[in-house]
Amino acid sequence: MPELTSSVLGPDGDRVSVEVRGELDLDTSERLRSDLREALRRSVRGVDLDLKGVTFCDCAALNILLALRLRALKQGKTVVIRASGAAVDRLLALTQTRELFAGPDVDGRHAPSGESREAAQFSDDFVQDLRIEVAQLRRAMQTRPTIDLARGILMASFGLSSEDAWTVLVEASQNTNTKLHTLADELVAAVRGGPLPGAVREQLSSAVAKVGSAGPVAGASRLR
Repeated sequence: MPELTSSVLGPDGDRVSVEVRGELDLDTSERLRSDLREALRRSVRGVDLDLKGVTFCDCAALNILLALRLRALKQGKTVVIRASGAAVDRLLALTQTRELFAGPDVDGRHAPSGESREAAQFSDDFVQDLRIEVAQLRRAMQTRPTIDLARGILMASFGLSSEDAWTVLVEASQNTNTKLHTLADELVAAVRGGPLPGAVREQLSSAVAKVGSAGPVAGASRLR
């Protein structure tokens, strides 16, 4: 099971700082939700997040962050991401939500109430979309063991980190227009002696090269 640590560093003036480390996904989402809500409750003006130590982050975690932001807005507070690593940066960029967790303007003022209400409405709609996606992810949890096995194959074959192996799978899935669990099934089957479609092999090799592994050829002969 993924490991997660979230440490409430204590009040910093009228705000509460929280440092989160580990993997943020469906398995750890409820614990994260509980810790962040408690930090928000203890704060006067909001919560500051340090997410540099987060090594994996999916839409389940983003759903919690957006829901926390809505809760904070209703209380006249804010949720600010003060620091983040590559996993969080990638998710915020893909969903175009980074500015929702930005701090106040340079003069120290927060957005006016009308703007806050508009942002809250936008994020409310977005949170609903994410909740639907999370529900779909929950129904697809039975595919996760195969996906994890495919990640392990890539890690062993090309010397990748867990995060880089995930990146390779996602990129190959997108570039071949293949569902992630289907691509994982094909990769596992190939290692067991089955065929691997040429387009999938090509995209996997290309993605491996991009993350700085041994290269697109090394190990590819095992995936025939």
